[in-house]
Amino acid sequence: MNAVDSPKAPSLGYRTLGNWMRANLTTQGYCLNDDERRRLAVGLRFSSGTCLLLVITALALESPAMSFALTGVGLIAGLTSRHPFDLVWNHVVRHVAGGPALPRNPTRRRHAFKIATVWLLVVGTLFAAGVNTVALILGGLLVAACATVTITNFCIPSELLALRERRRARIHVGATSNSGITSRPHYDRRSQ
Repeated sequence: MNAVDSPKAPSLGYRTLGNWMRANLTTQGYCLNDDERRRLAVGLRFSSGTCLLLVITALALESPAMSFALTGVGLIAGLTSRHPFDLVWNHVVRHVAGGPALPRNPTRRRHAFKIATVWLLVVGTLFAAGVNTVALILGGLLVAACATVTITNFCIPSELLALRERRRARIHVGATSNSGITSRPHYDRRSQ
């Protein structure tokens, strides 16, 4: 049992760190119970962790070619339900590590891969144009985002997409629940 799953895990307000990390997976679109989450803890980090190491390598080498190659990986990850490195996990690594097969990537996670794809394309283009300092700064931000999701399951694009979906749902509910009347009361200043 690790510190995240222990009953004495650090507390973030009213939740434990493990609960927060589980909520982060839910925000990405996964529907996992506690046992599935524990068994998939390493596997769900494999793709983002592998990408993290490769992006760091591309930045260290200031390589437009490697950045563009990673753009291709990200494009496949964003457009299909399986990240290419999920296939490596499912067909090779999990048999060695003794882990379970990974589920398909949920929509929000795939949208996050699309954002990373565009980001990598920009970094590669900047490297190719010789604007290495800006490429390294943008690449460093991508590394920070990728490290965050790899370590904590906190995916910034997934969080923003979930927030947008909640706002749209509230607007939709407010517009339809009152048959065209807004959910806020209307005060006529002339009557006061």
